[in-house]
Parts: sequence; structure tokens; C-alpha cells
Amino acid sequence: MGCVLDVRRLQILRAVVTSGSVTAAATNLGYTPSAISQQLAVLEKETRTPLLEKAGRGVRPTAAGLLLAEHAAVLTAQLATAEAELTDLREGRTGRLRIAFFATAGTSLVPPAIARFRRERPDIQLELILRDPDDPVDEVVAGNADIAVTVVADTPATLPGIRFHHLLADPYRVVLPRGHHLAGEASPIDLGNLAGEQWVDALANSPRACRHIVLDACAAAGFAPHQVGESDDFTTAQGFVAAGLGMALIPQLGLTAPHPGVVVRPLRNPEPIRHIYVAVRENGASPALQVLLDALDDVAEAA
Repeated sequence: MGCVLDVRRLQILRAVVTSGSVTAAATNLGYTPSAISQQLAVLEKETRTPLLEKAGRGVRPTAAGLLLAEHAAVLTAQLATAEAELTDLREGRTGRLRIAFFATAGTSLVPPAIARFRRERPDIQLELILRDPDDPVDEVVAGNADIAVTVVADTPATLPGIRFHHLLADPYRVVLPRGHHLAGEASPIDLGNLAGEQWVDALANSPRACRHIVLDACAAAGFAPHQVGESDDFTTAQGFVAAGLGMALIPQLGLTAPHPGVVVRPLRNPEPIRHIYVAVRENGASPALQVLLDALDDVAEAA
């Protein structure tokens, strides 16, 4: 059965071989000569092979000693590389981050945050995970993502080991066809005034919380919306509205490019609002993750 070689003893052997004497190696390493000799004796016992022989006032390696000294040089270089890479990983200069998000965040929040992150951490690999209508937080809970951008109606549920951080409040707006009798209103429109309207459901493929927010707000205003069609994206929904099929409620972040045939107005009594949070594992904090969180915060503040 082979022996298990101690890397530190191999490094001591290499120091002796390169310096030519036990005394010189002891001085270079900060050990006493007797400590060096003891470690070499243990190494020779482990390998069952003479590693050094006397040469004048110094020593020289045997064939086995030279072989091990050469391998020690390789191991030392590999260890130095491993230590440097580990430091880079620990300090957030390398590694990988997996980001789960919903579609609207993937249009307006995540891309500019990632662009900034790449400038600051170019060696971090990013994996993007789109989840609609499923909750992106499920990916963090399952360990498939490091961070999730998600929609919450009001306050996030308490999940063991998960920390939530609020990014922004995203109010819903009513999208009306041009020429609609409410399109010229300068002040926010009472949600109850839309009770008799035909609705285009713009939330067919949005996070489930988005639909609940709208339906709960309508219930608070005393009615249930009369839906005449649905769309799985906000751009298509605006096209339906512009064509006169009905009106739609779309969150502000989904209206970065309003259709020329629609008018967008704020709401009140009540004003439906969705809250956007990021979720991370409490034990998953890292410098790189904090850089991404800071970037998302700044993008959200500017939204």
C-alpha cells in the first residue's frame, strides 16, 4: 500500500534541494535546522527511500529526492493558483450567479442591472432564468437560483432561509383607446368608473400575483371585470386596446413603449399596486451578489 505524502514536507525537501543545505533551508523557511531534519526523517520513513546524501558541507538529492522535489515545485505552483482562485471567488471577482425573474423585470429591470454588473465583475458568469407565470422565488428555494426578482401583492410570505428586499412599488395604469370618453381625464380615474367597460386581460402569462392584485382591487371597487379577450404580453394587449376591443390594466413597468393608439391614465379608489422584491438565501450572501443587488436597487430607483 502506498504512502500518503505530506505537501508541507515535500516543500521542505524542495527548499533543502534548491538551497543545497539543511541550514540554509532552515534560515529561508524560518525553522531550526533540527526541525527541518526531523521533517525530512519522517518523509524518508514514509517513502521508505533515502532522499538526501551528504555532499561536502551540504547535501544533494538522491534520484528519489530529486523526483519528489520536482513534484513539490509543481504542487506548490498549483496550490498558489488554487489559493488565488479561491480568494477571487470569495471576494466576488469570479464564480457564477443564477438570476430568476419574471418577464417584465426581464425587459426593464434586469438588463440594465446586468449591464452594470458586467462592467464591475466581468469574470462572473451569469445564468438567466425566466419564470412566468411561476414564482421565480421557487428557483431560489429549490437551490436552482441565487437571486429572484419577483412580484408580491403587498408583503412577501415568510419563507425559511429566504430574505426579501423591496425594490419598488409598480402601480397599475388604465390603458384606453384614443377617443374613449375617459381618455381626456387629467386627474386619476376612479377604478369604479371602469365597471361597465370591456376588459382585455393583459396578465394571461404574468406572475399569478399580478392578476390577484387587479381582481382584488376591482372587488374593493365593487365589481368584477368583464373580460372580452386576453393577451400574454403587454404589447399585444395595447394593440387590442388601440383596435377598440376594450381597455386594459397594465403595470407602469410594462408601459415603457406605449402604443400610439392608446392613452395611459393613473387610477385611484383604489390604485392597484404590485410590489417588486428580490429574494436571496440568507446564507447565500457574497460580494458579487451584493454588487448585483446594488445595481438592481439603482435601476429600480431610476425607474
